Formats: sequence, C-alpha cells, structure tokens
Amino acid sequence: MAKAEFKTKATEVSVADFIAAVPDPRRREEAAAIDALHRRVTGLEPRMWGPSIIGYGSYHYKYDSGHEGTMCRAGFSPRKPALTLYLMGTYCDRQAEADALFARLGKHTTGKSCLYVKKLADVDLAALEQLVAMSWERMNAQYPN
Repeated sequence: MAKAEFKTKATEVSVADFIAAVPDPRRREEAAAIDALHRRVTGLEPRMWGPSIIGYGSYHYKYDSGHEGTMCRAGFSPRKPALTLYLMGTYCDRQAEADALFARLGKHTTGKSCLYVKKLADVDLAALEQLVAMSWERMNAQYPN
C-alpha cells in the first residue's frame, strides 16, 4: 500500500502577498494583526504551509501508526467563516491557566487543536497572545529540535 502524501507543506509563496490578497478587508486586517502577534511570540518570520496556512517554525512528528510528517509549530489561517489558529491541544501542567485564558478570551469556539474566532474585535488580544505563547512553549517542549 502506498504511503499517503501529506498536502500541507511549506511553500515559497509570499506571506505578505497572501495576506494582501485576502478578499475581505476586515479579515485581511485581522490576518496582519495575528501575523504580528505570532511574530512577537515566536520571533520567527512566517512561511506559507499549503495554500492557506501561515506558519511559524516547523517540527517533525511520527505517530504510533507509522504516519509521519513535518508541520508548522504555530500557525493560523484567515478563513472566510473564522480566523483559525492552530494551537497545541493540551497544556499538561498548565491546563488550569489555559482554561482561565480561554474563559477570558471572549467569543470563540475550539476544535481538537484549533481555535476559531469569527471577529478579532470580540476577543481579548492579551489572552489570545498568552494562549499562543503557551502553545508555542508546549510545542517546543514536546518537539525539541
């Protein structure tokens, strides 16, 4: 059986050009703000991952099933229905702190490792930055270089 090809890979597409091409002006401004937040937290320049994810850093993973790949350590996508931020799904010994930040965050929904925000104006940006920072620290601890 052939190994499945992972479609989300780092590309050479310009992040600035991608953000400039976001059709909705509000979402475009929000993308620029979330990019600035991630740059502050990670200290890294972003790269495009696949056609729509703006990612910072990378890590290699391998599951017990044998599936493995490389993905960005932190990232987001300015999707039409919501800004999607990719966060570590667990915060281990800092879960109570993370729960308090999510409670303070404002209007949002979550998936397994995704945070969905319909309007950036509806969330506490300081809480959001702290959540991104906690996720970044956890990713670096779990997947050291």
